[in-house]
Amino acid sequence: MKSPLIWLFAWLLCLGGLAAHPVQAAGDDSLAQIKAKGTLVMGNSPNYPPYEFTVNENGKEKIVGMDIALGKQIAADLGVRLVIKKMSFDSLLVALETGKVDMILSGFSPTPERKAHVDFSANYYVSKQYLIVNKADKGYYQDRHSFSGKKVGAVLGSTAATLVKQQMPGADLTTMENAADLVLALKAHKIDTIVKDSASAIAYAQSDSSLAAMDGKFEVSADEAGNAIALPKGATSLTAAVNKTIAKVQKQDLFNKVYLKDAGKAIAQTNATKSMWHYWPYFAKGVLYTVGISLVAVVIGTLLGALIAFVRLGHLAWLRALATAYVTFVRGTPLMVQVMFIYFGIGMFYDISAVVAGTLAVGLNSAAYVSEVFRGGIDSIAKGQSEAARSLGLSQKDTMRYVVLPQALANIWPALGNEFISLIKETSIVSIIGVADLIYQLRVVQADTYSGVLPITIAMVLYFILTFGLSRLLHHFEKRLHHAA
Repeated sequence: MKSPLIWLFAWLLCLGGLAAHPVQAAGDDSLAQIKAKGTLVMGNSPNYPPYEFTVNENGKEKIVGMDIALGKQIAADLGVRLVIKKMSFDSLLVALETGKVDMILSGFSPTPERKAHVDFSANYYVSKQYLIVNKADKGYYQDRHSFSGKKVGAVLGSTAATLVKQQMPGADLTTMENAADLVLALKAHKIDTIVKDSASAIAYAQSDSSLAAMDGKFEVSADEAGNAIALPKGATSLTAAVNKTIAKVQKQDLFNKVYLKDAGKAIAQTNATKSMWHYWPYFAKGVLYTVGISLVAVVIGTLLGALIAFVRLGHLAWLRALATAYVTFVRGTPLMVQVMFIYFGIGMFYDISAVVAGTLAVGLNSAAYVSEVFRGGIDSIAKGQSEAARSLGLSQKDTMRYVVLPQALANIWPALGNEFISLIKETSIVSIIGVADLIYQLRVVQADTYSGVLPITIAMVLYFILTFGLSRLLHHFEKRLHHAA
């Protein structure tokens, strides 16, 4: 089940965008639209082996797995090119409802709650729900009934999380967005077990000798046990075409004969190259995205923040009220919600990329805080300074430019520097919409290597290098500003 915040967010977006995305009638043209544009956009969260995960192929990230193979087959049957759009699992449903993707193929179960918002294909794969435990503890547990009073982990928004609530009374549910985080928590004894799809649970156990997988003996309905493809509400022609491919794949038994074996080979190959050095291109790409987003966001935040500060110090009441409302609203809402609103909300009317949406959201958020820094710095300059400058014949513009601003900038530089440093760390939130920043790459490496602590350590060191280098640079300019003053 999705979190209440995500459901509320999705409902508001859909309510506001009904005109842009009307419910399709029975004779819809969803299939024709896919063929006309020549691409099939597939929403996916590639951290769920063997269904979807990434491998390092010649230094480049490649998404593989059973779901990816099925997605390619569907696109081939439709005569179009498959485009995989990566994002966090908890953002997939919103992406489909707002038109950012054409379908969700990411280990999705057709639960009644989800059916109220989207349509589903026929089940393409059916599996059980397993328990992952530390191998040393395997003898203490039999099935799901053994965990009363224990901490049980599940991926946020997954069928497993719902089953824990329904069929494991007395268990303390812990949900996380990423399966690798749950495995890390299990190995650190922060939780006692993880509930996961059997294929994924077995893959984790085979890849880590300290873990074991066992049948949880859950009572699961056909919908909850099966994985299906989520499609837009009313997209009957597209759903029929997808079902045709699924029937062909099942008739040929491609999952067992081909897809599962190929996924197993990819996992085995990944296990043979678990060295973190093998993944340096991933971390390098993450640093590049993080620095790039931060630099552009700093420019947006500084220019817009300064403009808002001057507006709030001006004499036009309606502009002051508008600027004040902007600052109050932005500072009163989480950055994560702002990122999702810009990406999914604007995406209902204009196709904005995840990188642009994330950068814009971070920049607009920073502007609200930078404006307060500028406003406080200008207010800190004694009014006598301005009065003396005006008495010497300087205009109001020249007074601000040559007298007030240089002194204010020297005063606010430390606070401004802190905002810039915080901005580098805050960019990590854009990973929820699939931007390949440092946090996103950390998740990819965790999923690839089944290693939890080492990728986190590397990312932490890289963030420290970035922030420490920036702090030294800002300190250098601060000394020069005070020297000039």
